[in-house]
Amino acid sequence: MLKTNKILLLGSGELGKEVVIEAQRLGVETIAVDRYADAPAMHVAHRSYVIDMLDGDKLREIIEQEKPDLIVPEIEALATSELVKLEEEGYRVIPTARAAKLTMDREGIRRLASEKLGLPTAGYRFADTYEEFVQAVREMGFPCVIKPLMSSSGKGQSVCRSEDEIASCWNIAMEGGRVQNGRVIIEEFITFQSEITLLTVRSVSGTNYCAPIGHIQESGDYIESWQPHNMSEEQIEEAKGIAKAITDELGGFGLFGVELFLTENKVYFSEVSPRPHDTGLVTLVTQNLSEFALHVRAILGYPIPEIEWITPGASRPLKAPKELEHYTVTGAERALAVPNTQLRIFGKPVTKVGRRVAVALSTASHVEEARSRAKKAWEMLAVEEV
Repeated sequence: MLKTNKILLLGSGELGKEVVIEAQRLGVETIAVDRYADAPAMHVAHRSYVIDMLDGDKLREIIEQEKPDLIVPEIEALATSELVKLEEEGYRVIPTARAAKLTMDREGIRRLASEKLGLPTAGYRFADTYEEFVQAVREMGFPCVIKPLMSSSGKGQSVCRSEDEIASCWNIAMEGGRVQNGRVIIEEFITFQSEITLLTVRSVSGTNYCAPIGHIQESGDYIESWQPHNMSEEQIEEAKGIAKAITDELGGFGLFGVELFLTENKVYFSEVSPRPHDTGLVTLVTQNLSEFALHVRAILGYPIPEIEWITPGASRPLKAPKELEHYTVTGAERALAVPNTQLRIFGKPVTKVGRRVAVALSTASHVEEARSRAKKAWEMLAVEEV
């Protein structure tokens, strides 16, 4: 009888769904866990559980019951201190419990990158209270970027451009953070030419990199990505050096999404996610192995002899305009009439304002044509109440 590994996925959104599909292709038993029922990965996993993901006791209860070979975090908002204890007891956390804990909030990873590794980053301050926040913003100067230390999909982020915006930026951070009344980071505003994700894979084959993915964000959440992004050889080598430094420090096997800013003369480290990245959805149509296939291969200990970029491609996520309990995604037949286009409709049970519910993926002989096709397909789609 085939001996299968068992992975327990912590976080079951659209990225986790693709991870589960890739794991099952390799005969792996999958368990999906999230804070809400009928999350996308739960549709395809062997079993699923709904818990408060920040409740360490509940997390431990499921892990001790299932006894997975691998615990695979797919979101940041987790009881990471409990994961550290579980790892000490012999459970294997991907890539490591320390990596999950450090990247749960922006302070740990920013201090690691800047203060320990000496990587180039934007200047930053932290604040716990509104009074500290006001002082930090004034010290940083205008404009500056405001982010809650823990959030997802860019929630709670804003740019503070004047004294008049200080209070509203604080409120945005408080409302968008995953932890109520949480700590805030105030960042120097860097005038960058572009921002990229360099997907970096640590495996038994060493460290490999995907072709750079360009992306555009609004309020911290991506609205478009494409691969490859045009960079000079010097920029690529500089980006790889930064990515290797941060991923070597975090350790373990798996795929990391390393976010970088490109200026005229420098590459800056921004953030890192020790898991597949939303902008990397484009790799579903551009590479021989998607970011999800790469992640699964790496965490199972399988070799990755090469990552082959096959064709230019682009992605455009569809976001819900309002909160709906019953909805449908319309326009698929028109979107799929766009040449070389695919769709992923995630099947989330309900919508919230700005929540991603689908993505259009297009390829072409040139990046700009792929971006144009993805945009055209995206324009055909709509979220409607039923």
